[in-house]
Amino acid sequence: MPEIRKTTALRNAIKDGVLVLPGAFNAPVAMMAERIGFKSVYISGAGVSNAAGFPDIGLLSLSEVTTQAAYIANSVSVPAIADADTGFGEALNVGRCVQEFERAGVAGIHLEDQEFPKRCGHLPGKSVISAEAMAQKIRAAANARTDKDFLLIARTDAKAVEGFEAAVKRAKLYLDSGADAIFPEAMETRDEFAKFAKQVKAPLLANMTEFGKTPMITVEQFADMGYRMVIFPMTAFRVAMKAIEECFTEIKKTGTQKNWLARMQTRKELYELIRYEEFAKLDEALARFKK
Repeated sequence: MPEIRKTTALRNAIKDGVLVLPGAFNAPVAMMAERIGFKSVYISGAGVSNAAGFPDIGLLSLSEVTTQAAYIANSVSVPAIADADTGFGEALNVGRCVQEFERAGVAGIHLEDQEFPKRCGHLPGKSVISAEAMAQKIRAAANARTDKDFLLIARTDAKAVEGFEAAVKRAKLYLDSGADAIFPEAMETRDEFAKFAKQVKAPLLANMTEFGKTPMITVEQFADMGYRMVIFPMTAFRVAMKAIEECFTEIKKTGTQKNWLARMQTRKELYELIRYEEFAKLDEALARFKK
């Protein structure tokens, strides 16, 4: 039996129940998520940008983002959804954007209706393009994909700019234009999430980010409201950075990291995760073949 494509696996997963997607800002984080048992990963635009030392305002190019997305997506056997921001341009650019993410090996992307340069979805000062301009981008994206199962998710930031009902209206237009799923960004209460799910009949993605406009809501609660995907885009990044800050502070103060050894991933654990022995054996086999 042929191996199921990641794009098809993603679509099957959101039919069967709620899919939990931890944010992976590099390949080892994605590999750890898969090892723990997650059935998919999320490639956050904020995570990729922040890991490169930039704020999440669209400073990285399409090639820079898809290069990192490819490292992450191809390090795991589970499907990955990537943040494609505003599509890196207008409708024509969006078509190429879709094809580049397909080539990178991700199973789906989400496109947002913010104006460029974009802002973090949970910060003030956002602005959105017209609903029809976004619909045109979605039509271009749907037309450009070569894999019919490649998932197109339309994100709308309109709730914070134009209000709740405008976000609902936009979501329905985006679905009519070819989007497979909807991502309502920066909802502020459980009631808003539930109300949106009742009015928009499609696979829905919820963003359970920290320190933003959305309160802490569990995966089970999102599932009960009808959401099919829940992302945790920056959780691992924030935890890692806080731990690094504390570790570096202690090294600066004491001159040693010995008190941190029990909190570290060991060399053996790291090598097992990144398949060091597998590559070493392959190298040995190739060396014998040369002889």
